[in-house]
Amino acid sequence: MADIKQHSLLYAKGIAMGAADVVPGVSGGTIAFLTGIYEELLSSIKSVGPGSIKILFSQGPKACWASINGNFLLVLLLGIGTSIVSLARVITHLLTTYPTLLWSFFFGLILVSSLYMVRQIKGWGPQNVASLLIGAVIAYTITILSPSEIEATPITIFLAGSVAICAMILPGISGSFILLLLGMYSHIMGAIKAFDMDILAVFAVGCITGLLLFSRFLSWLLARYHEVTMALLTGFMLGSLNKVWPWKQTLEWRENSHGVQVPLTQENLSPFSYAEILGQDHQLAYCLGLAILAIVIVLGIEQIASRKVD
Repeated sequence: MADIKQHSLLYAKGIAMGAADVVPGVSGGTIAFLTGIYEELLSSIKSVGPGSIKILFSQGPKACWASINGNFLLVLLLGIGTSIVSLARVITHLLTTYPTLLWSFFFGLILVSSLYMVRQIKGWGPQNVASLLIGAVIAYTITILSPSEIEATPITIFLAGSVAICAMILPGISGSFILLLLGMYSHIMGAIKAFDMDILAVFAVGCITGLLLFSRFLSWLLARYHEVTMALLTGFMLGSLNKVWPWKQTLEWRENSHGVQVPLTQENLSPFSYAEILGQDHQLAYCLGLAILAIVIVLGIEQIASRKVD
């Protein structure tokens, strides 16, 4: 019974991660941090490799499965997959119909998650402060970069997969947004729509390669320089707040894989400038309410987790 409850909770966390990854600008890594599974996720991914293959042939499938924390990865991936398949259209609809309200919720979520991470860092010496500032500057810079266009070759598709998947496991940086910046988003979405297995296979290999290598690097950083790395990741989240600011003016549009015009480049406005320039209701009270709701949800999760620890 305990295993069923634990797996059900993990499945729900996977659903939350998948829902976040659907939104360009919001990272599943943020949800992993918030729900307390980030380091276990990195450790589990890191364990997949030559060592696990050796265990497979020397000790059998059961030992290999245990060595890579297979149950954890399987349940989490099922949750992520379920979310992407079932919630992608819902979240896309909300982004189109109620963008200001949805971004307000995500803004509150990332803000309070950042503050939660700040509390996990025991000391704020010069190294940790510098690390946080560097992370914030990097993330902020990524959010204001203009998308480029790169020719879709096997090498660029492979590299795009490697970089995007790394972003997906970093809190505060969205893999789908990185693909957009690289000019590869439309290529990959088009390949998914057309079931172009040649492009998808190269992209998948790039994702797997990037994930296995980068997870090892992050795990090494957390093991050797835990406080500095946590400060850096916190900075990523704080810098990404620029991307999820609710009140935006779209400057350029792009056509997605379904032939629908969606925002490409945007600038942030104050709520009152938003209403004046765009002639739309800023919905400030509702936006603040949703941001506060996100904060309350996170604080509630933290309280429940602390009681379980006690």
